[in-house]
Amino acid sequence: MTVMRVLIVNGPNLNLIGQREEEIYGNHSFDTYYEGLKSKKDVELDYFQSNVEGEIINELQASSHDGIIINAGGYTHTSIAIRDCIKAIKTPVIELHISNISDRESFRHTSMISPVVIGCIFGFGMNSYELAVDYFANYLNKR
Repeated sequence: MTVMRVLIVNGPNLNLIGQREEEIYGNHSFDTYYEGLKSKKDVELDYFQSNVEGEIINELQASSHDGIIINAGGYTHTSIAIRDCIKAIKTPVIELHISNISDRESFRHTSMISPVVIGCIFGFGMNSYELAVDYFANYLNKR
């Protein structure tokens, strides 16, 4: 059986998970959550986080993974450059958000990247990542 390789990319301020807005993001760091997520069967996970738009684009372009999960943070609503990058690469990408972005400030209701990804998951807290990983784990078996 082939192991699916998935890259998780987190954007700006997501390095502060567990320290900021705990009512939205919880009180555990992403690194703590990621360690548990890595124990998932039949999926090899890699993780990248940056507060810099160009670094995120470079990571997406350099990826040789079977799938990418991106939580672009605030860049979701502003970055045409990340949108263009996702549209240009061949790797399937899932857009993810920890919070329900439709239930937050109105400027968060529009995503620049939603039209160019294979699907969106948001509003399930940190479990959003597990849902995305599960999709890719099952996706490989259907190819």
